[in-house]
Amino acid sequence: MERPGPSEVTGSDASGPDPQLAVTMGFTGFGKKARTFDLEAMFEQTRRTAVERSRKTLEAREKEEEMNREKELRRQNEDIEPTSSGAHVVRDCSKSSSRDTSSSESEESSGSSDDELIGPPLPLKMMEEPSNHIEEDILGPLPPPLYEEVEEDDDDDGDSEEEENPVQKIPDSHEITLKHGTKTVSALGLDPSGARLVTGGYDYDVKFWDFAGMDASFKAFRSLQPCECHQIKSLQYSNTGDMILVVSGSSQAKVIDRDGFEVMECIKGDQYIVDMANTKGHTAMLHTGSWHPKIKGEFMTCSNDATVRTWEVENPRKQRSVFKPRTMQGKKVIPTTCTYSRDGNLIAAACQNGSIQIWDRNMTVHPKFHYKQAHDPGTDTSCVAFSYDGNVLASRGGDDTLKLWDIRQFNKPLFSASGLPTMFPMTDCCFSPDDKLIVTGTSVQRGCGSGKLVFFERRTFQRVYEIDITDASVVRCLWHPKLNQIMVGTGNGLAKVYYDPNKSQRGAKLCVVKTQRKAKQAETLTQDYIITPHALPMFREPRQRSTRKQLEKDRLDPLKSHKPEPPVAGPGLSPKPCLPKLNLTMRKQRMSQNGKSVKFEDSHMSAVCMRGSDIGQFWTVLFFFFNEIKNTFL
Repeated sequence: MERPGPSEVTGSDASGPDPQLAVTMGFTGFGKKARTFDLEAMFEQTRRTAVERSRKTLEAREKEEEMNREKELRRQNEDIEPTSSGAHVVRDCSKSSSRDTSSSESEESSGSSDDELIGPPLPLKMMEEPSNHIEEDILGPLPPPLYEEVEEDDDDDGDSEEEENPVQKIPDSHEITLKHGTKTVSALGLDPSGARLVTGGYDYDVKFWDFAGMDASFKAFRSLQPCECHQIKSLQYSNTGDMILVVSGSSQAKVIDRDGFEVMECIKGDQYIVDMANTKGHTAMLHTGSWHPKIKGEFMTCSNDATVRTWEVENPRKQRSVFKPRTMQGKKVIPTTCTYSRDGNLIAAACQNGSIQIWDRNMTVHPKFHYKQAHDPGTDTSCVAFSYDGNVLASRGGDDTLKLWDIRQFNKPLFSASGLPTMFPMTDCCFSPDDKLIVTGTSVQRGCGSGKLVFFERRTFQRVYEIDITDASVVRCLWHPKLNQIMVGTGNGLAKVYYDPNKSQRGAKLCVVKTQRKAKQAETLTQDYIITPHALPMFREPRQRSTRKQLEKDRLDPLKSHKPEPPVAGPGLSPKPCLPKLNLTMRKQRMSQNGKSVKFEDSHMSAVCMRGSDIGQFWTVLFFFFNEIKNTFL
């Protein structure tokens, strides 16, 4: 059976698609022939197109090289025209170049383009040498004269030095001073946009500063005490700038909003539980805290209960996870500072035994990196900070050192700098926005010098720059990457902001240009006083300076003091004061009785009768009188 050729059409093809088959299968399109492609023809067409494009590109390149060659010749002719010998050389060069050009064209036409000489002629010094020393395989334009090259290299080196010198980028030409109080400024926080600054100190106060709303008086627009009588140790804005983490000397961290209103407070744990992982919160004094750089609402705190805890703002009743630093022997050790890495995947903490421990955020059991002698044991490492690239860690130790670590090879420090005294457990260190400098502060005794802000180059760790801040210790330092301004907290209650009008953005530049507002004077009355008649001294009643004597007199007066009637004293039942006398008389008669008859005095009876004018009182006295006689004689 023969198959029909491509030009033949079967009966079903001629009649078109079968409608019954289309109804049965549910779709149409039967009977159409598939398209055929000739791959060899397509490849040939593609090859021809590529060859044509390459030819056009080569022609354009040759034209451009020829134009450059002519410009170079014209420039050289102008340079060496005054000297005759130079003119001869130029003519020889032009002749040789023309011969080279003609030869190159002939070789190009013949198809041998490998040995052609491309570019302008050689300089004069090289033309004076024998021509056989010139290599024919030199491609591209020749270098300019040597003196021009040296000058250009010097200019490039100067520009590169200016670009590579990180000290030139330090914004320290201008400064403003913010008066926080009289005690140490122990906490600084600046929101991500750089609009508001918050300061906290040993005086329990937290103050808010708005750069856009301040004038030249530099006054805070709000002051509060969120933690009552606890010193403020750390303040930090969240990554969105709508919340502030407040860490104080208490065991409970707080989160407040931008206006100072409380958002949440962490729960306090049970201090009688041995395993700190089984309690819901910290049980001892806090040291510091930090927000997660990526996840909104998550933050971390470390405490004297030997734990590092992560929290969520939506769940203040229990921590999210617990990290327990341990020594190499498995004993508890207190973390003094903690921080997140730039990507938020690592948690680093420095401990009192001098070790630095780094955990994976999702694995709380064993640390990922552990260096046991990063700083001297028994000293409080005050700060650990990650670089912006996330590979380098800086630690500020209580042993007056600053060290740099590479977390990819966490077996020894990259660099170490000593002679940086510190007397505060929250002395800062931070990286510059371009990651080329590391900044920290130094402490001094009162009256023994000035605190400094010291800058180290990250690549060599050399001490490249210093700024004298004030005659007190430098505790906190913050270099904002968006504003390019440096905030410093000192030990005498000042917060300073350093900026450069050309290198910095907004921030302190917004408030220094505003004039100080004048205080509104109170309106005073210019009319005469109106004196009422009874306001004159002659009409005033004498005013007693003390009421004690008058109260004593009123107390002695039975009417004013409403003194009650005193009770009846002695034996007897009579409510009247005549009965005690009668009882006394009866007792005397009873005592003097020796078998003789007892005589009663008429005066007693008359006294009883005179006082008991009332009939009821009389019979009562008479009844009592007869009872006494009965008891006496019988």
